[in-house]
Amino acid sequence: MAERRLKHWGWGYEDQAPSRKELGEAAAGIGERLGFGGEVEEAVPLEAVEVRAPRLKVPAAFGDLFTDEKYDRVSRALGKAYRDVVRGFRGEFENPPDLVALPREESEIETVLSWCESEGAAVIPFGGGTSVVGGVEGRLGERPFVALDLRRLDRVLEVDAESLAARIQAGATGPGLEDQLREHGLTLRHFPQSFEYATLGGWIATRAGGHFATLYTHIDDLVESVRAITPRGTWESRRLPGSGAGPSPDRALIGSEGILGAIAEAWVRIRPRPEFKASCGVEFDDFLAAARAVRAISQSGLHPSNCRLLDALEAEMTGAGSGEKSLLVLGFESPHHPVDAPMELALEIARDHGGIHHPPTGRRRPNGGRTRPVDREEGAVGAWRNAFLFAPYLRDTFVACGVLSETFETAITWDRFEQFHAETMAAVRAKVAEVCDAPAEGRGAPRVSSHVYPDGPAPYFTVMAPAVRGGEVEQWDEIKAAASEAAIEGGGTITHHHAVGRDHRPWYDRQRPAPFAAALRAAKKELDPAGMLNPGVLIDP
Repeated sequence: MAERRLKHWGWGYEDQAPSRKELGEAAAGIGERLGFGGEVEEAVPLEAVEVRAPRLKVPAAFGDLFTDEKYDRVSRALGKAYRDVVRGFRGEFENPPDLVALPREESEIETVLSWCESEGAAVIPFGGGTSVVGGVEGRLGERPFVALDLRRLDRVLEVDAESLAARIQAGATGPGLEDQLREHGLTLRHFPQSFEYATLGGWIATRAGGHFATLYTHIDDLVESVRAITPRGTWESRRLPGSGAGPSPDRALIGSEGILGAIAEAWVRIRPRPEFKASCGVEFDDFLAAARAVRAISQSGLHPSNCRLLDALEAEMTGAGSGEKSLLVLGFESPHHPVDAPMELALEIARDHGGIHHPPTGRRRPNGGRTRPVDREEGAVGAWRNAFLFAPYLRDTFVACGVLSETFETAITWDRFEQFHAETMAAVRAKVAEVCDAPAEGRGAPRVSSHVYPDGPAPYFTVMAPAVRGGEVEQWDEIKAAASEAAIEGGGTITHHHAVGRDHRPWYDRQRPAPFAAALRAAKKELDPAGMLNPGVLIDP
């Protein structure tokens, strides 16, 4: 049987791509629902893609460690941002890696780094390829580079059930590590939208945020220690529950985006699989009243597993609402006790702010003399969750049908949120109207949902508008620039959970303190004197 391959340009596997007939049907439905979305175009097939010749020769001494096959190079040339998907759809792969390295063990990572340094080549660590900020695209001019694909290092190596921790290789995908942990009745429960394809090492390198949008939101909270391979030796922190011994070596690697070393494995905090779950949707007439309810819940100490607010338009577009009311997706779960009581307390807070809730989902069944909820989600909550996970697949269809669909995210403290939200929405609406010939209101207007912390939300904005055929990248870049300016000028962060990459660099340079940038450059010079690791990300080489 032929090996199942990921698409060379978009999200998911090749056999998941819709047929021409299905695209036509989708275009009709999209046009009816959105009021825009034009004639269907088809992606340029791999055999028609023109790609530059490798500037490096596969070294025969290392067996099959390196490859220069066309599919291998093209499928690792871009991430999965809208601008990446559009270019891949049109067969535009300007910066393919010259070679792809596929190590099976740490010693082969060392071999790759050593050989590339001797050849003057750069190295870009590659996990699931789900970067949406240009983090894996080699915009390096004439310098050759190798994509270091770590997905063969995909095992759970050790489980410490007493301390609730596991040692997992960096190339393990979300489903892969969860399947291995399930054998022990345990789970990591980190579910970003990229869960199917992204890797543990990628999550750590980019400070990824998960679907459960409160308490343990970031991978930061789940990391116990990290092991990385650098050009000047192995970087491994001591495994501890906490330490006051100077700056954390783990925190230096979390969010480092591959510029200091290739993350090989990590000890992560795990937990028993939940036995009790409850979730429900709470509707609000007013978005800002809903935001105040979310703030009160996040500051109550109840720690819901999920507390995610969708504005009315976002709720409608995900099929979770009518488009007239904002929706709070609220969830609780526990491995050892019922969650009805904390759910009711959270709902009481929501009602105090004008919320009207739908009954929590879940029925009980016998289980060894006791009862527990069945894992299921229905109604508004289930509709939102399914839409959230399906969105990256649907975006490929949007590209084919002439719809611009992309997101940006940030974070801000509660005291500044209302003004920040208003100004950011206004800036993006104005730019969408300017470059998309689209109304500033209605179904093409920006939409917002959010993660939440006790001290502030992390708004997640979605833009959908008519695409300019052939000019989609320039169109989105203008909108993204306006959104980024609004976020930075309003006091927010340039990214809450999507990393910096190359696309966010101009605004990240303004956000970070100058002395910190100097310290980061010094650390990189010490670890990577040849400037070979993902040059151009976070700092200049």
